[in-house]
Amino acid sequence: MRTLVSPSTLRSRRGKIGYGVIFACTLAVFVLAFMFPLYWVITGAMKSPQELAQTPATLIPHDWHPETFADAWDQLSLGKYFLNTLVVAGGAWLAQLAIDVPAAFALSKLRPKFGNVVLGLMLATLMLPATALLVPTYVTVTDLPLLHLNLINSPTAVWLPAAANAFNIYLLKRFFDQIPDELIEAARIDGAGPVRTLWKIILPISRPILAVVSILAVVTAWKDFIWPLLVFPDTEKQTLSVMLQRVAIDMPLNVLVAGMVLASLPMVALFLAFQRQILAGLTAGSIKG
Repeated sequence: MRTLVSPSTLRSRRGKIGYGVIFACTLAVFVLAFMFPLYWVITGAMKSPQELAQTPATLIPHDWHPETFADAWDQLSLGKYFLNTLVVAGGAWLAQLAIDVPAAFALSKLRPKFGNVVLGLMLATLMLPATALLVPTYVTVTDLPLLHLNLINSPTAVWLPAAANAFNIYLLKRFFDQIPDELIEAARIDGAGPVRTLWKIILPISRPILAVVSILAVVTAWKDFIWPLLVFPDTEKQTLSVMLQRVAIDMPLNVLVAGMVLASLPMVALFLAFQRQILAGLTAGSIKG
């Protein structure tokens, strides 16, 4: 296969040096592109309000104010809103796993009648803009069918709409499709039913894709703004994203930025802790025997 630089040139001393320089420069550009926004917001939180608002902006703070993070934690009551957001995101995560995993397993391995039609209808919902679903979903949670319950100001108003996620079901199904049917047949011969097969056979070898789905579920619920804004009119029960927008007008700019940094730290830590599982799930395409 012909490339811009021949293999013999790359093997030469000059070629190795040129390749190393280009690779290092490219890596530095990507690292800078991803790390500079993080540096900018963290240093911005440690500037004074006057320095943060001045033009042109300073790259390095003249006076460092790390105590701004403690001020943000106290003034914004971040502990309470962290707990609210954790309950909302954790419940949405559990609800999605409880619904999406069995649904994907059924569509992939149990193959019910009209299963492809059901999957197609699920995927068709991805074509609808999220704003188009706000009104019918809001009407539903204000008067839950059959039970006639009003879920406003309750975390279940977030958990239930998030439970059936077509994209996550599709990801899980594609992974389950790669699992050999012989494993399912062997479990069936041993007397295992569908539930036991899912629990004992499928889930242990599906940890990479479960990590991906979990990260997507938690991050989506953690950063969501429009829906929590609608279903949590009580300020004491709001999530971090809604609270930060609500207090933005009255709060000093550096304290607000510090609050945003603290609000984003759990998601950054979550990705760093599970990055290996996430990458493994995204690249999983087969099961080794």
